[in-house]
Amino acid sequence: MISPVLPASSFNLMRQLKLNNNREWFAQNKEAYQKELALVEGFAHAMLQNLNTHDVIETPSGKKSLHRIYRDVRFSKDKTPFKANWTGGFRRATKYRRGGYYYHFEPGNNFLLAGFWSPNAQDLKLIRDDIAFSAEPLRNILNSPSFVKNFGTLQGETLKTSPKGYDVTHNAIDLLRYKQFLVIRRFTDEEVLSQPFFDTACQTFREMRPFLNYMSEVLSADVNGVSI
Repeated sequence: MISPVLPASSFNLMRQLKLNNNREWFAQNKEAYQKELALVEGFAHAMLQNLNTHDVIETPSGKKSLHRIYRDVRFSKDKTPFKANWTGGFRRATKYRRGGYYYHFEPGNNFLLAGFWSPNAQDLKLIRDDIAFSAEPLRNILNSPSFVKNFGTLQGETLKTSPKGYDVTHNAIDLLRYKQFLVIRRFTDEEVLSQPFFDTACQTFREMRPFLNYMSEVLSADVNGVSI
């Protein structure tokens, strides 16, 4: 079976939209946008189908995974009405599979991501308490050859000082300072638009699983291992 390929035309449209980010231009090119949207939806759906061979995803379709192209400009200084990118996400199913997968395709800025962008206070404390008790399980994942090859290091915003309630001299203070826990792999335009990219993307999502499985275990049970 031939793997699906993102068409170069989908990137060309985003380049044009970035240069003409106004409602008049978009209305005139709505048909072209809808054509490209259908192609990206198909690619996203193929990724979803592959994800469901090794994970359980509650996002029902590639179409449902895509984010709206319309920007929320109510509280933004940037009043351009449209996003000049193709983005979306796949949510893992049930409270025992936490986190999800995210894709971002944009000329000059392409990446796949998994993780926790804005964990609430309760989740953040569960993560930090587990790290404070023993950072070894997370370090083993972050230091594995596969993780380093694909993602480099754990990413996300961090505190400049130690979080309240944790000793600044703790041997895992570098991990305890994280406010976000993100696993990211970036790609060039040429890579994203190439024939092998679909298989690369699917394998990248697979490589994110040890991190997501660890976080799911931490966030679905208390320090005594009792389900929350």
